[in-house]
Amino acid sequence: MAEAPSPWVPSEAVYRRAVAVMRPLQLYHRHHVAGLHHMPAHGGVLLVVHHTFATYDSFLLGLAIAEHTGRVMRGLGDDLIFRTPGTRTLGRSVGLVPASPGAGLRLLRSGAVVGVAPGGMWEALRGRTERYRTRWGRRRGFVRLALHAGCPLVLAACRAGDDLYTVYDNPVTRRVYERWHVPLPVVRGFGPTLIPRPVRLTHHLSAPIQPPAHDPSREADQIEALFARCEATMAELLRASEPGVPVWRGPSEANLGVGSAGPHPRR
Repeated sequence: MAEAPSPWVPSEAVYRRAVAVMRPLQLYHRHHVAGLHHMPAHGGVLLVVHHTFATYDSFLLGLAIAEHTGRVMRGLGDDLIFRTPGTRTLGRSVGLVPASPGAGLRLLRSGAVVGVAPGGMWEALRGRTERYRTRWGRRRGFVRLALHAGCPLVLAACRAGDDLYTVYDNPVTRRVYERWHVPLPVVRGFGPTLIPRPVRLTHHLSAPIQPPAHDPSREADQIEALFARCEATMAELLRASEPGVPVWRGPSEANLGVGSAGPHPRR
């Protein structure tokens, strides 16, 4: 039986405006990417990112992937985004989808690049003593999703993304999040302001990790083994600090479409 199409279709106009917003940030941070050649040209791919407080570094990565490969990333977004009126509309318009196993599976089976941050908002609220680490805990949903879809995982880490802001660990932030799942951080950026620091951002992408053929009788063991491999790979990526290769600029945002095939790479 065919999967129902996702109703969360990006708005081309809003996507182009989002690209225009990303351009100055791309230049401000001299954004580079190492390992873009690891991104498969076709088929479903689960792109697993390290969640920083700034968050927009993942959108910079999505822009680089679109310009280099012609593939538009669809992100699985936190429920809070879709419970908040302003961000709900914006999230839908730029192609975010409410995070759920069903939504992720439909997108992957349709051949999409699906972005996910396993640690979610709780990972983004890591204090300064937890910089350059993951905060995945017992979250195994992303590896279960890749296992069921039979699609590769590509991991992406931006170590310097944790240097954009200083996040101060405090009991109020922890309690508010634990009780209401609402972020109430204490942070600072450049000097005493909330302006992100002008650090150079370099994303490092892993080679694709192909899950084994799904065996329902051994699913728990398969998930744990795949999770351990992903966790170790992400830790290795977060240790990388050397410059990446310059982002391919590709076509201008005016030529980037957001239809079923995404933007078209230069021939």
